[in-house]
Amino acid sequence: MTGKIAFIAPDKNLADRAKQLISALGEEIEVYQGSLEEGLKIARHVVKNGANIIISRGGTGNLIKSNLQIPVVNLETSGFDIINTINKAVTYSNNIGIVGFQNLISAYERVNKIMQNTFSAQITTAVINDGREAERKIKQLYRLGIRVFIGGYTVIDAVEKLGFHGVLIETGNDTIVEAIRHAKNILEVQLKEKEKTEILKSIIDFAYDGILGVDSKGIITVFNPVAEKIIGIKAERAIGKPVDDVVENTRMDCVLKAGEAELGEIQNIGDTSIVTNRVPILVEGEVLGAVATFQELDKIQKMESKIRKKLLFKGHVAKAKFEDIIGNSSAIIQAKEKARQYAEVDSTVLILGETGTGKELFAQSIHNASSRFDKPFVAVNCAALPENLLESELFGYVEGAFTGAKKGGKAGLFELAHEGTIFLDEISEMSPMLQARFLRVLQEKEVVRLGDDRVIPIDIRVIAATNRDLYSQVERGEFREDLYYRLCVLRLEIPTLGKRIEDIPDLVNYFIEEKSRRLGKTIKGVSPEALAKLVNYCWPGNVRQMENIIERAVVLCKGKEIDVDIIFEVMNGAPNFSKEYMQNTSVGVISSEGLLKRAEGEIIKKVLEDTKGNKTLAAERLGISVTTLWRKLKSLDI
Repeated sequence: MTGKIAFIAPDKNLADRAKQLISALGEEIEVYQGSLEEGLKIARHVVKNGANIIISRGGTGNLIKSNLQIPVVNLETSGFDIINTINKAVTYSNNIGIVGFQNLISAYERVNKIMQNTFSAQITTAVINDGREAERKIKQLYRLGIRVFIGGYTVIDAVEKLGFHGVLIETGNDTIVEAIRHAKNILEVQLKEKEKTEILKSIIDFAYDGILGVDSKGIITVFNPVAEKIIGIKAERAIGKPVDDVVENTRMDCVLKAGEAELGEIQNIGDTSIVTNRVPILVEGEVLGAVATFQELDKIQKMESKIRKKLLFKGHVAKAKFEDIIGNSSAIIQAKEKARQYAEVDSTVLILGETGTGKELFAQSIHNASSRFDKPFVAVNCAALPENLLESELFGYVEGAFTGAKKGGKAGLFELAHEGTIFLDEISEMSPMLQARFLRVLQEKEVVRLGDDRVIPIDIRVIAATNRDLYSQVERGEFREDLYYRLCVLRLEIPTLGKRIEDIPDLVNYFIEEKSRRLGKTIKGVSPEALAKLVNYCWPGNVRQMENIIERAVVLCKGKEIDVDIIFEVMNGAPNFSKEYMQNTSVGVISSEGLLKRAEGEIIKKVLEDTKGNKTLAAERLGISVTTLWRKLKSLDI
């Protein structure tokens, strides 16, 4: 954003010197010559053509300032200018008259004492407010014995017409340079403020909210286009009027009086309900005005619904990472290590594992550890949708492709996963017809929407998962062999919970902490007896079953610890759960049952902690002798 400065000199001498100085300084400032009315006429012209600041002198500068709404930098007469001019005047007479506008007389008065000590001349001053007064004031001073006159261009012109002696007070070069510097500073500030104002105006005008501002007296100062539409009145009819006369049910006066914000208020304007935020404008504790922003309630509700649908449809983000997979058993460590290696390449992965082992957790972790981590992760359960619906979801469709097709069509999940990863869970449930179409996607890296003949190229990584023996399905003719080999490029088996028993204490503690936080409860952990029962259970539903059991236990727990009675209650009816058998299990049979030492160690340490190291009491709680406890402590290196 640029601006222009214009220099309007009342006389030719000042104009010529200004041009020389401006050229020497390398400034781009146009210089014009014109005194009083002529100077004002020039000023109007340059302002019309884009001038932002005007530099002038004396009466011409004052006239421009009083008639135009534009900053005017007046060339202030310096003490040196006055001394130099008086020095010239005394060659004519010691009776000197200084005639001019107030700024000239004020400049003389500032150096009056210096004049008295320097010159023996008698100096009389006369103030004029208008150029037409000059001749009358000169005559008055002449009758008082004044024989030489000092003044600006207008005064000296009148002196010469009367045939008297006159000396033009000239502006020094330093004064001109200082005026240019001052004008440039004003212009810089002006342009910055203008830029800020334009930015603020654009924000206000193009804001989605209606915006209404008032001053401290409740007079409207801001009224944007959205406010016009909602309230039903044009800005030019609203600005400058009391807010109560324009907006019904407003509480802006209350905000101005109390100086406190009112947020999320429901307000009715005619038949329209709006949600309004009213905020006071406070400067050093003083309320200088208030601003209200508002939207139609109906539009907010529709927008919220639309956003929720978009987030539901487009929120394809993988949340899990390998660090989120709990466990330190060799089985889970090996699975994670292999999955990390798979993440480094772009090949298709087939994840095999029983229900509840965490297949999607591994799929998300592979995606987040891959080069596609910042791209979509689209998950779809192939068993959750009927064949025709799954086809339209995967491949998308064009408008009119089938009865009920959405207007404008819809992009399929393969398209949404472009540059990212698509996770196809329970791939074994995909119908033969869809298997053929999916195979083409894998081979050609392109899709065709239902009802369309246009080919859409895609770049996706495929991760598939199943809890079935997929090759057995191939042998029975239930799954395409060519698709099987396309999917099974990288094979990843997720261990069951039965193969990673030593991870059970960590998983139990993790789920207790996570469920307690989510349910707003404070549960520190699980008793050793209860943990023993959890460790000895076979967990046919794997980690997912355990998560559900622990959540149920957290809900029912009334104390700070989940005890064995709660475990019996929440697991009653669970597959392969025998209360009589579980009652007979104890920490003492952990080793004989072939369970890993880590689980046994965790239980013993927990009991010792609860009994504050009392081994007799700990052995009693564990259901074993003190001798057996000592032997176990030694073997477990506790």
